[in-house]
Amino acid sequence: MLEKIKAIGAEIDAATASDASEVEALRIKYLSKKGIISSLMNDFRTVPAEQKREIGQALNELKTRATERINVLKEACEAGGNAAGSLDLTRTAAPVALGSRHPLSLVREQIIDIFRRLGFTIAEGPEIEDDWHVFESLNFAADHPARDMQDTFFIGRQPDVLLRTHTSSVQTRVMTSQKPPIRIICPGRVYRNEAISARAHCFFHQVEALYIDKNVSFADLRQTLLYFAREMFGPQTDIRLRPSYFPFTEPSAEMDISCDLCGGKGCSFCKGTGWVEILGCGMVDPNVLSACGIDPNEYSGFALGMGIERITNLKYRVKDLRLFSENDVRFLDEFTAAH
Repeated sequence: MLEKIKAIGAEIDAATASDASEVEALRIKYLSKKGIISSLMNDFRTVPAEQKREIGQALNELKTRATERINVLKEACEAGGNAAGSLDLTRTAAPVALGSRHPLSLVREQIIDIFRRLGFTIAEGPEIEDDWHVFESLNFAADHPARDMQDTFFIGRQPDVLLRTHTSSVQTRVMTSQKPPIRIICPGRVYRNEAISARAHCFFHQVEALYIDKNVSFADLRQTLLYFAREMFGPQTDIRLRPSYFPFTEPSAEMDISCDLCGGKGCSFCKGTGWVEILGCGMVDPNVLSACGIDPNEYSGFALGMGIERITNLKYRVKDLRLFSENDVRFLDEFTAAH
């Protein structure tokens, strides 16, 4: 696969374009969702575990090279077009304001990039799900409160069709269709039947990670979490794990990071504790492995999940969750420099 990546890289470096339509054709060919690089990303899941780090880095570099080359060609075509007298005289004389990326998109891509460096690939699944993938396969008891109407949006009159409440349903789909080793991240939107306020919403975004292989331990989970925290929040960040409970992991933990406002000394943001909670995690429960057709006597694994809004709040100090979905351009303009 490395040879294929090198060949495509050479092809990208030699690419030329004489007008904007040819530049767009190159972008679609290499960078679109059905483009060459996306296809390579999908093939990455079949790469042997010992090669994932090297090939993952090569894929990220290839995507960067393609983006930079296409931007160079685009700028050259725009400059050449104006020089050739193709200036659009109907265009307004007022400056055209550029848009900005949504803060959730910025943080989502940063999280994905960190886990890609560890060899994780992206897995996606449907937002309209069935009870087995969302609850039963994940060891939720039949009378678990999450199944109630107060927590879940059920669709129509069918009791087993619902809007997913977490992206863990993607993990079960992968586990039932792919043999270990499995190393995936599952970003996506989820839904819960909650009152909308500054601190809660009926929909939000998650990123979950799953790693299953032989001899995976809690130490592997902790090192992954420490690497993520320091890449996301800075090398000075410390973490701590507190015992918790989730139906699909055992043992389970909540992870806190040291407050970057007070340096762990205690302030109003961290409520005087010096710590801020950011995610839940744990070792995959053997019952979940068995339900998905994986032998728990041969394989083990860990899972973790975080709300993207929570991470965005910590990075940008956004106090009202409703701002993320109101599309107020005054709010979005604040993130122009964060690209």
